[in-house]
Amino acid sequence: MHKKIIHLTVFVIILVTKFYAQEKTNPHTQNKELGAVAWYRNYDEAIVLAEKEKKDIIILFQEVPGCATCRNYGHNVLSHPLMVEALENSFIPLAIFNNKTGKDRAILEKFNEPSWNNPVVRIIDPDGNNIVKRIGNDYSALTLCKRLKEALSVRGSPIPPYLDILEQEIRASTSNNIKEIYFKMYCFWTGEKQLGKLDGVVDVESGFIDRSEVVKVTYNSSFVNKSELTTYAKTLDFQPIKTSEAYKTATKDVHYYLSHSDYKYLPLSTIQKIKINSALGSKQRPEVYLSPKQLKWLKGLRKNKLKKTDSFMNQKIEDSWGLIAIN
Repeated sequence: MHKKIIHLTVFVIILVTKFYAQEKTNPHTQNKELGAVAWYRNYDEAIVLAEKEKKDIIILFQEVPGCATCRNYGHNVLSHPLMVEALENSFIPLAIFNNKTGKDRAILEKFNEPSWNNPVVRIIDPDGNNIVKRIGNDYSALTLCKRLKEALSVRGSPIPPYLDILEQEIRASTSNNIKEIYFKMYCFWTGEKQLGKLDGVVDVESGFIDRSEVVKVTYNSSFVNKSELTTYAKTLDFQPIKTSEAYKTATKDVHYYLSHSDYKYLPLSTIQKIKINSALGSKQRPEVYLSPKQLKWLKGLRKNKLKKTDSFMNQKIEDSWGLIAIN
């Protein structure tokens, strides 16, 4: 009898494990319309998983294979590594093909979504209710990023700092208000540290103008203007320079604190680099700016489980994940 109970218990565990471990799509072999996200494909199982993990579900209603708009959405919106991590870590990602029959068609009808349509995104709770406004006829990465943050706020979940960084990266890549300004100072390591922590600054770079140490600041004027930057810089005894014709990059000193840490081996976005550099220079915790995958890599580096010559080291963020940058 005792053996029978054990066997029955093992059988139940196997069944439950199989139920919760539903198959996902493979980002390396799937259609371009799905981007680089590993999507669940069964609505009922996604609901159970959402209840178990206390997460909301993000549903991509997508034509697969689809038109150019559908392929571009996968390529330009669903393939940036930080977007992929946000979708996979903070939500249950579910793909419903709008040009198929069977279970896909049943879910289309449940949400009154049209067949053979351009990409639509809904974020729902485990009861099937919309958490935020449906995304339709808007194929921008910025809108999706903002909806993710809104949904997390509605649930009362913390917004990961890397998701905030992703929004800043997207805005910088699509803005016509990206400008540059140069500041002269006593130490450009300090300049990068202090100026890189400001919201709206998207990059900092150490350099020289006429033998003076300077920092070139790239910023989004939609969020911080020249006057605000100059006022802040002057409180630190940094002086603005009107001309930049003689500027030369101090290659070995760019992101100095970052370049003298293990973080330099990680694939990082531009804004992640300046935030981490500032945190290191200020003796604060830079880990908060990393995604779960980056944290895992950092842990592996520090435990010598990964060699510093591994393929993802010293590459651009999009290349290191085998992905592309957002447009």
